[in-house]
Amino acid sequence: MYPKILIVALILLAFCRAKAQQPEFILTDEWVQKIEKLAPAKAEVQPKTHHKVLVFSLFTGFDHWVVPHTDAVMKVLAEKNGAFEVEFSKDIYQFEKKNLKKYDAVVLNNNCSVGPRRDLLLDVLDQDKSLTDDQRKNKAAELEANLIEYVKKGGGLMVVHGAIVMQNNSMAFSEMVGGSFDYHPAQQEITLELCEPNHPLVKGFGGKPFVHTDEPYLFNKAYTQKNFRPLLYMDTSKLIKKTKEIDEKIKYVSWIKKFGKGRVFYVSPSHNAQSFEDSRLLKFYLDGAQYVLGDLKCDDSPAKF
Repeated sequence: MYPKILIVALILLAFCRAKAQQPEFILTDEWVQKIEKLAPAKAEVQPKTHHKVLVFSLFTGFDHWVVPHTDAVMKVLAEKNGAFEVEFSKDIYQFEKKNLKKYDAVVLNNNCSVGPRRDLLLDVLDQDKSLTDDQRKNKAAELEANLIEYVKKGGGLMVVHGAIVMQNNSMAFSEMVGGSFDYHPAQQEITLELCEPNHPLVKGFGGKPFVHTDEPYLFNKAYTQKNFRPLLYMDTSKLIKKTKEIDEKIKYVSWIKKFGKGRVFYVSPSHNAQSFEDSRLLKFYLDGAQYVLGDLKCDDSPAKF
């Protein structure tokens, strides 16, 4: 028999984990300065050419409060290291072919779409009353195809957290990214383990797990093919507040993959800006950006599961 005090302690611990939700706060200069101090002083690879990166931060569905903070993180990483230049936009017409040509990579920042349709491009075009229904559908399909072709022909793509939901019901988008969003249990403390501690892209974690409070994202569609090189995973047996059975104990939350001639980096951490207050995650983001830009060379072949 366990002592009553131990039982109470375990119950309280489980309750706290279930209620884990870090407080929201607006982006401030002080917070940006904190990130500037924590960000890597030097990029892992010195680029041989100048890179320009588009950070697309529009959402039509769920409003992740971390969107402006993620923009700020990408700006700090770019300016402190000089590894690339960033340009920010919420204009879907940046996905016109002529505009995509201006960039070496695209960062999708928490671009959640409206459910259950899950088509951000169509969400926006629905507001254009000068177009017919068919014109809206055709334009949305064209812009999505442009982005997919852009990556396939050699462009880089970094997909952050909720951005995987952008075109969530599109199998073509899912196959490019490596999966689609299924659901997530409640926010809680999550321990993310390194799939390959010696892989160059997880170097910043120093061989140790990354523990933070987040939404434990689970995926479907193309994810079942696991046509990627996994970087971080979580043990689903340790998750609480699960609303349905999870079919696998090991679930990946970050990976890299080749897509045609291009490169894709999906990174689920993080839902909360507090997670960026760890220099290891900042390096992970910077290294991932350098990977999709083609500067940081590493094994991105699909792992043997």
